[in-house]
Amino acid sequence: MSGRDDLVGHLSYYRDLGVAGVSRDPAWRERAPNGAPPPTASPAPAGDAGAGLSALRGFIGDCTRCKLHTLGRKQVVFGVGSPTADLMFVGEAPGADEDVQGEPFVGRAGQLLTKIIEAIGLSRADVYIANVIKCRPPGNRNPEPDEVATCEPFLAQQVDLIQPRVIVALGTFAAKALLKTDAPISRIRGQVFEYRGGARLIPTFHPAFLLRSPERKRDVWEDMKKARALLNEPR
Repeated sequence: MSGRDDLVGHLSYYRDLGVAGVSRDPAWRERAPNGAPPPTASPAPAGDAGAGLSALRGFIGDCTRCKLHTLGRKQVVFGVGSPTADLMFVGEAPGADEDVQGEPFVGRAGQLLTKIIEAIGLSRADVYIANVIKCRPPGNRNPEPDEVATCEPFLAQQVDLIQPRVIVALGTFAAKALLKTDAPISRIRGQVFEYRGGARLIPTFHPAFLLRSPERKRDVWEDMKKARALLNEPR
């Protein structure tokens, strides 16, 4: 395939995601401070976010890009919620309930997350919920580096399409994957980090951890109040 044909293929892919064009801003050619590469094209307009997410889901398909499809996963768990959400939650990976239902955070931890969302005056329909990887690891083990490397670009595209104002990273693994840090969640929770596209990212404890350690719910409530304050800031 010629270089021109390869370029046409890439442009067609991004057009299908709803991307309106490319940017010549030099900032788009630099790596983000958190180590994540910038998007290769400008984000789709907000009105096209839903179509872009649908196209991305179609592109992922019944994914066989990493070994997880051979290790008992039932289906890809893409994400759910408003395609124009100001608040996005990112967890680690689907669990057993999510693998069956095809929706992130629907088990006991998901029910607690719903209560957390409602506590700041929102509903699940108002936010967007996704995971770092889209398939359940066997036995709910931590995702392995090759699995993250394969799947993480899809999460980056979800962020670029939705353009949330605030991202809440749920748990150690999500915080480490998004921020490229080895810092423990107990040390970085509640801090505000700049993230790709101008979002603010707040790490906090995973709802599953709260089920085991309910005394830490107050910490999460403080983190969520901080997220709510950021959402209430003038645009």
